This record gives sequence, structure tokens and C-alpha cells, in this order.
Amino acid sequence: MNFKQLETLYWAAKMGSFTAAAKRLNSTQSTISMRIQDLELDFGVELFDRSQRTARVTAKGRELVKYVEQLLNLTAEIRQRMSAPESIPGTLRLGVAEMVSVTWLPALIQVLHERYPKIVLELDEALTQDLVSRLRSGGLDLIMAPGRMPQYDLHTRSLGTVEFVWMTTPNLGVPDGRLTARDLQQWPIIALSRESYHHSRIEDWFRSGNAYYRQIYTCKSFGVASSLASAGLGVTLLPIDYFQDQVNSGRLKVIETDPPMTPVEFTATLSMDGNQPINEIVADLAQELSTFDKV
Repeated sequence: MNFKQLETLYWAAKMGSFTAAAKRLNSTQSTISMRIQDLELDFGVELFDRSQRTARVTAKGRELVKYVEQLLNLTAEIRQRMSAPESIPGTLRLGVAEMVSVTWLPALIQVLHERYPKIVLELDEALTQDLVSRLRSGGLDLIMAPGRMPQYDLHTRSLGTVEFVWMTTPNLGVPDGRLTARDLQQWPIIALSRESYHHSRIEDWFRSGNAYYRQIYTCKSFGVASSLASAGLGVTLLPIDYFQDQVNSGRLKVIETDPPMTPVEFTATLSMDGNQPINEIVADLAQELSTFDKV
């Protein structure tokens, strides 16, 4: 029995397949299989049931995984406490929402590189639902996105809030004054895709106002949404601070609504595996450097 074999068992169980574990550990499927077999020979028990198409961890395997998780957590803690910051190594798979990537993400990467030069980031920008799904499946170590995941409360850092307001071109004919959801439903709505937090917020706002929009255009970025709105194709929900210049230039106008949209909290959510000290390091650093309004 050695550390590599135990680590392999842990990730094979967590990821649900030898193939996924091989990718996570930058190894090959045959190497993963061999390490598991060596462990089984060493303990004299079957750790994975291979009678089905996909190998599944056995009861004995699950029991061992619990001990291995404690070992990995302790190893990570030792490394974090005993290493100088600049010598902490590792790779972090980070998923971010658009609002993070277009605002303070570059500053985060720069400071991270200066303080922890041996940490490698694998970045991916995606819609919220996709980020959450990949965090749960083990495909990402940390995500920075709108909203909270209740079951992850102990693994979450608040990154602050962002104010969103309804906007459109002044030429669309949307009247001044405070408009309700029923007032606004007569114009086409521009939203991010259904997999986004943005889309669900829009649906919730109209639903709470006993209204239903008749037409909706979907896209995958706020930049596209603002372009469609400024072209007169409808109204959309945008972060006011990021699009203030377009309001000042007259390309877009803010639509006052009753009720106004409540600010959206963004969070850094860590994988619950919790055996990577760099997850905590980057989450804490993100909380420090975020330019969003503090909660």
C-alpha cells in the first residue's frame, strides 16, 4: 500500500469511473486499474465491483475511502502549514461566470501568480447551471458565480453583490416612470440562456408580478444582450456598473421598475472534497480582491 494507490482509490470512487480518475490525476486508465488491483491484493478484499459495465465501489471500498479522505485532508493541511506561500504547488480547475471574468478576474490571476507562482489555473467561463453541475460531478474544484448552493454553505465565500437593472434603447418607446412586470411584459425580453442564473431571475421577477412575457430572445453573454437591446430588439437585465458608459452615451436607458431587482450575490463555492489547500487559498484571495459591493 502506498499514497498513490490510496489517492487513486479516492478519486476513482469520487469521480465514479476509472476514466475520470485518470483524467483528474493526469494518468492513464490502465495505471488507475493497476493501482486499484494492487490495493485489493494488499488488503485481500474487493474494493470495486467489476461485474457491471461500470466498476462500482464496494462497501469495503467506501469504508476505506472515508479513511483515505482523512489522510488526504491531513496531508493537504501539513503541506499548507509547512510550506512557504511561494512554494505551494498544485493545479486548480476554476469555473467563473461572465461577470467575474470581465471585471476583477485578471487582478486575481495576477496577484495569485505573484504570491503563489507554482499554482496553475485551468480556467473555464460558463453559465451558472453548467458550473454548478461540473462542481458537483468533480469536474471543477472551485466556481465563482451568482447565487448560493445551500448544501455547500460551509464551503462558500461571499464575493459581494451586483446591482442589475432593466435597460433598453431610448428608441424602443418604453415610457419613463416606474413600470411593473405587467407593464414590461408587452416588450420582447432578452435574457441569457435557460442554464443561466440571469434567466431564472427574470422568470421569478415576472412570476412574482403575476405577469408573463410574450416573447424572449436568449443569448450567452451580457455583451450580446446589450447589443440586442441597443438595436431595439427588446429589454434586458444588465449590471448597471458595467454598462453605465452605454447609459451615459445614450445607447441604453435605465427602466425604473416596481419592484426594483434585488442585488445579486456572487459567491466562491469550493468542492466538498476539501483536500486541496489551494482551493481555500484562491477562494479567500477572490473574496479579498472582488470589486463587487460587499455584503
